[in-house]
Amino acid sequence: MVDVLADFDHEDAASLLASFRARGARMADAVVAGRDAGVPVVYVNDERDRWDSDAPALAREAAAGPAGDVVAALLPRPGDCVLLKHRYSAFDHTALDLLLDSLDVERVVLIGAATEGCVVQSAIDAREHGLKATILAAACATTDAALEELALRYAEEVGGIRVVR
Repeated sequence: MVDVLADFDHEDAASLLASFRARGARMADAVVAGRDAGVPVVYVNDERDRWDSDAPALAREAAAGPAGDVVAALLPRPGDCVLLKHRYSAFDHTALDLLLDSLDVERVVLIGAATEGCVVQSAIDAREHGLKATILAAACATTDAALEELALRYAEEVGGIRVVR
């Protein structure tokens, strides 16, 4: 799960929030299906330039924020892994590759926000790390539908990423 613990405090916040609200139920359904199937659920979230590594605080702030009603269904549960990032990709300067290796993961299934940025970049980096990657597009939020479609097309046609629409 990429950047679902969002505070929506940035220039594209209104459009991302609208998309997040529209697709939040699909995100929650995907997480429930994964948990029910015994798939490890891993959160990689923007630390929002805080540098204090306080993931529980980020979750509380997101749950109390403008999309709190949607975020509540997406909050980490005991046993879920939470990593924090400072760049677009969930792999860039994080321990995600080490975690996935320890779990013997061969494929990552990505959901979250924003499709055209952090989600697609994370999928591309997953491929660079030798993993198979799938993006569940209906369970991702976007700031711009046209840009999202372009990014998903690139991911699929150039990056070799499976996109489920």
